[in-house]
Amino acid sequence: MLDPSSSEEESEELVEEESGKEPLAPAAARLSPSRPCEGPGSGGGAGGGSGGGLQPVGRGSGAARPASPSPSVASEKEKDELERLQREEEERKRKLQLYVFVMRCIAYPFNAKQPTDMARRQQKISKQQLQTIKDRFQAFLNGETQIVADEAFINAVQSYYEVFLKSDRVARMVQSGGCSANDSREVFKKHIEKRVRSLPEIDGLSKETVLSSWMAKFDAIYRGEEDPRKQQARMTASAASELILSKEQLYEMFQNILGIKKFEHQLLYNACQLDNPDEQAAQIRRELDGRLQMAEQIAKERKFPKFVSKEMENMYIEELKSSVNLLMANLESMPVSKGGSDFKLQKLKRSHNTSIIDMGEENENQLSKSDVVLSFSLEVVIMEVQGLKSLAPNRIVYCTMEVEGGEKLQTDQAEASKPTWGTQGDFTTTHALPAVKVKLFTESTGVLALEDKELGRVVLHPTPNSPKQSEWHKMTVSKNCPDQDLKIKLAVRMDKPQNMKHSGYLWAIGKNVWKRWKKRFFVLVQVSQYTFAMCSYREKKAEPQELLQLDGYTVDYTDPQPGLEGGRAFFNAVKEGDTVIFASDDEQDRILWVQAMYRATGQSHKPVPPTQVQKLNAKGGNVPQLDAPISQFYADRAQKHGMDEFISSNPCNFDHASLFEMVQRLTLDHRLNDSYSCLGWFSPGQVFVLDEYCARNGVRGCHRHLCYLRDLLERAENGAMIDPTLLHYSFAFCASHVHGNSQHMAELLGGSQPSADGEGGKVSHASAAEAETKKDSKKESKKRKDSKSQPNPEPKRPDGIGTVTVDEKERFEEIKERLRLLLENQITHFRYCFPFGRPEGALKATLSLLERVLMKDIVTPVPQEEVKTVIRKCLEQAALVNYTRLSEYAKIEENVGRLVTPAKKLEDTIRLAELVIEVLQQNEEHHAEAFAWWSDLMVEHAETFLSLFAVDMDAALEVQPPDTWDSFPLFQLLNDSLRSDYNLCNGKFHKHLQDLFAPLVVRYVDLMESSIAQSIHRGFERESWEPVKSLTSNLPNVNLPNVNLPKVPNLPVNIPLGIPQMPSFSAPSWMAAIYDSDNGSGTSEDLFWKLDALQTFIRDLHWPEEEFGKHLEQRLKLMASDMIESCVKRTRIAFEVKLQKTSRSTDFRVPQSICTMFNVMVDAKAQSTKLCSMEMGQEHQYHSKIDELIEETVKEMITLLVAKFVTILEGVLAKLSRYDEGTLFSSFLSFTVKAASKYVDVPKPGMDVADAYVTFVRHSQDVLRDKVNEEMYIERLFDQWYTSSMNVVCTWLTDRMDLQLHIYQLKTLIRIVKKTYRDFRLQGVLDSTLNSKTYETIRNRLTVEEATASVSEGGGLQGITMKDSDEEDEEDD
Repeated sequence: MLDPSSSEEESEELVEEESGKEPLAPAAARLSPSRPCEGPGSGGGAGGGSGGGLQPVGRGSGAARPASPSPSVASEKEKDELERLQREEEERKRKLQLYVFVMRCIAYPFNAKQPTDMARRQQKISKQQLQTIKDRFQAFLNGETQIVADEAFINAVQSYYEVFLKSDRVARMVQSGGCSANDSREVFKKHIEKRVRSLPEIDGLSKETVLSSWMAKFDAIYRGEEDPRKQQARMTASAASELILSKEQLYEMFQNILGIKKFEHQLLYNACQLDNPDEQAAQIRRELDGRLQMAEQIAKERKFPKFVSKEMENMYIEELKSSVNLLMANLESMPVSKGGSDFKLQKLKRSHNTSIIDMGEENENQLSKSDVVLSFSLEVVIMEVQGLKSLAPNRIVYCTMEVEGGEKLQTDQAEASKPTWGTQGDFTTTHALPAVKVKLFTESTGVLALEDKELGRVVLHPTPNSPKQSEWHKMTVSKNCPDQDLKIKLAVRMDKPQNMKHSGYLWAIGKNVWKRWKKRFFVLVQVSQYTFAMCSYREKKAEPQELLQLDGYTVDYTDPQPGLEGGRAFFNAVKEGDTVIFASDDEQDRILWVQAMYRATGQSHKPVPPTQVQKLNAKGGNVPQLDAPISQFYADRAQKHGMDEFISSNPCNFDHASLFEMVQRLTLDHRLNDSYSCLGWFSPGQVFVLDEYCARNGVRGCHRHLCYLRDLLERAENGAMIDPTLLHYSFAFCASHVHGNSQHMAELLGGSQPSADGEGGKVSHASAAEAETKKDSKKESKKRKDSKSQPNPEPKRPDGIGTVTVDEKERFEEIKERLRLLLENQITHFRYCFPFGRPEGALKATLSLLERVLMKDIVTPVPQEEVKTVIRKCLEQAALVNYTRLSEYAKIEENVGRLVTPAKKLEDTIRLAELVIEVLQQNEEHHAEAFAWWSDLMVEHAETFLSLFAVDMDAALEVQPPDTWDSFPLFQLLNDSLRSDYNLCNGKFHKHLQDLFAPLVVRYVDLMESSIAQSIHRGFERESWEPVKSLTSNLPNVNLPNVNLPKVPNLPVNIPLGIPQMPSFSAPSWMAAIYDSDNGSGTSEDLFWKLDALQTFIRDLHWPEEEFGKHLEQRLKLMASDMIESCVKRTRIAFEVKLQKTSRSTDFRVPQSICTMFNVMVDAKAQSTKLCSMEMGQEHQYHSKIDELIEETVKEMITLLVAKFVTILEGVLAKLSRYDEGTLFSSFLSFTVKAASKYVDVPKPGMDVADAYVTFVRHSQDVLRDKVNEEMYIERLFDQWYTSSMNVVCTWLTDRMDLQLHIYQLKTLIRIVKKTYRDFRLQGVLDSTLNSKTYETIRNRLTVEEATASVSEGGGLQGITMKDSDEEDEEDD
């Protein structure tokens, strides 16, 4: 681990101090801890102040003090300023002391670890980020981005932007620190899921694909122009720092939390020797020993805290000892080799040894020599040799190296002219004073030489304290060697094993060991965490010659002992009945030995070097002597800056409960202000430090969580977002401690001893908290399902502590009440405390926590009715809060200065109704799941909420003018929402809404019925029977209205005040096209449109009450039936009148009005199916009746029209009757024609009559076929027309059975009969009808008459014949 003292800042500090210059005091003068009585300016020597009081900076400069207008006021200000400075200084001192304790927890943890299973916290959104996100979404909606999207996605983003991003509740959530990027993404995802599910299916494109695509586009909009790879890298780094922190990061974090400056940290770090694990382990041993002594002192003096039961006092002492024993076991389980740069913050497995470690027993664990095992690593590096003058330059030389009792190694060969190697040999030995032999050889040139010649050797005895760099050593050579001045350069490095804490040569004498004053090589060995031994070694020996187990000894500096020759600096180790005196050759070595033995003994007394020795080691100024140990140098620096009191203070003398309360509060503030949406949860590193602090310093778990609860409640009351799961966990911990231990004191006293668990309650990891809370929630849910109260088992003690203080119980009751009020307030403001159901599951956890808080203890479940009463009260207040804020929000958007007319008031009410529905939908979507167990209360809340709206709605409707229908959209809006809600349908408000609008609907239907009746009467009086299509033929470019009918048809008219009139309205002339009708009359089309619009409007009301809805339907069907019946009858009358006014000759042409009347019948029949039919039993009552009327009327109209056609045919036959045989007119006409034909070309007689009739028939057929829309009516008409015509002709011929037809009669009849037959066949009349007996009779008669005429007249028929030929047709055509 890097030494923090090596930083640049520390280097500058060193320079300042070594130069003997004090740094300038800052502007805000600060008291020095070591000199509390000196003022900021006292160091200058001037103006030091009488009595050592504080003085402002610069007051000692000798400048004249300005005159004060009021000395008393000035003195008061100075006094206040002095008090403020003193408070600040005390606070700073306290934080420095607290930081020392925290640093030690970080440097050497042995109880806690950083949890790795905590839920990762998301980055929170700040106000600036929220505005940036809004701008990005606005840019997308404005089309300023390159993101391609369809209309559905744009609409979804628009809705999300309006509803979520612009919501004041989201802004409040951002301000509270509880809104993360994940929250905004999840809300959008939930927002679009319903939209995507409602989209139609597309082949080859699944809904999941659409969802994924939309979310990818959302992420692109949310991210903006940022590079996603950079963002991912940043998120990964932040997530890693959120999971685990290094020691350096933890130091830096708590510097920020406690306001410690960097140079202060460096001073404390070095002076506390935090990088020395031996010193930290020794510090822990001293602390634990002090806690045991403190427990014994409390028991001896009977100075107990005030407990809820007197019997808890003895248990309290046992708990203190048990917790210390557990910490000792934890420390003992730590390996001795712990430390170094590779040390990581990790808790090793605790020892399962249940024995209690007792430091007072002398003979419990006596060490033997075989228990002390040391293993040393040696590195021997041979560099070069000097002094080889007698050998030839090309002679080969090499070196060997060995450690006593080990293997021998050899270097490479080199020439005598350049004997350099740089070869390293690695050895392992168990000897504390090993002998290292290095020999120089040259190769023998003699033939008979068996071994190489040794030129020289050197034997070294290194120790771990020996120099590590290479040095020259004189080699021992034989007498006959010519090179007597051989030197070898080599380095011997001997590493110190982890369990060896110090070594060196000391003089020693003792009573039981080392009985002679003699210089020996000593090694301080750590056998285990609590066992150290002072061992003396001889050369070439692995086991110590003698050893002293340091348990129970106290080491201290001492004066030189008379009579002991040898050694310069003395110290001793003292125990009852034994004293061992040691002496070193220099002061530095003595200080290092005393420090190492001080750590090993675990004594509470800290040895201090004698003052005179310190003076001897200082040579002027503040520059320490170079032979002083670096630890003493750092201690002197810390003392100079006033830090020594914090370092040397005994942790057992401090109130760690209050100190922990302070550090936890400051840590929470730091956590809530970082970049994570933590909701009150600490980070893993913070949890680790707080856990370690509690365990190491004996902070009670209940006190820890009570302070945590109080801090969280303060933040929550000030608007911060705190996770109710976290509150639930801490509250459950305290409740289990206070209630469980108080109520079951007898069981606890009679049962087993409390388990040796850490007092700090090291269970504050997020995963444990969440698991515990979920467990509680499951228990409560199970408890709700089981109506019978079952006795709970004996409550668990969460931290193994069975004692409960009066202070803990009182504070718990106070916090419990505060928590209850907070929870009730949050439930009351659930829409604003948990907007859009975020944080996820928070509202549900709040309800679960409320149920837990209402419990009187942890055994008796709270009655469900009591919980229900509390939640009901909260939701009643919530309804008022929500509606009040909603109405205020609605009014903010309106122009207050405008005159509030009834129409404006109604418009505002409709807008408010939309907001009310939106609130109810959001409650159902985001909060209903949390209130699933209390769904009936949510229904009551919704009814209360709607009842508040009903007051404003009633007030707005009361001021509306009578007989106006603008309020129907309000009913439709509310009714459509309420009828789709199973809980609110036909509820209190829904029934009120129906009662309010039922009279209005009845009045509207009454007026519409009268209006339609009047319009029928007036319309048929003025009816021109022109088809609607011809009326609108001059409007080809008129746009048709939307096929979807408006919610309320534009039916009413402006009614003057005081005179209620029937609503008279007319549909646009093109409206008939909507209802699939064509060529009907204006009155009929207007009637059908009105009836359909009225029924559609009433149907769209979706009246929820079944009985009234059926009544409205029956009434409208009956009305439609009556109106259509009236229309049919009026059309029948008009049809007959119209026929009577037409011509009876062949000049008659079927008028358009006749076809229009037929079309009215067609439309009436079609509309009656839709407008008059009722379901099931009522269908026959209305629909069959009107159908029969229409059928009868159509039959009558066809009969009348056929009679008209027959009358015309009879007129034609009457003209032919003049040619009957035997009449004067016939003879005269025949003579005249014959005479005239001699001189001029006389037309064929009778052909004009026949042609006129044929033309009349054809034209009538074409008009009827083209204008009448019903094919069935046309067929019936043509059948009846043809049959009647044939009957008339047959009758006429029958009357002349005995007479021969005149040639002109014959020709005309043949033309008429043949053309009629062919024309009706072309019109689709069936052959069975065409070839009737009547027709056969006519055909036979005419055929006979034709044959007779041919004989008598001699071709007088001029090609007209009854035979089937096309000559005549071609001739006619």
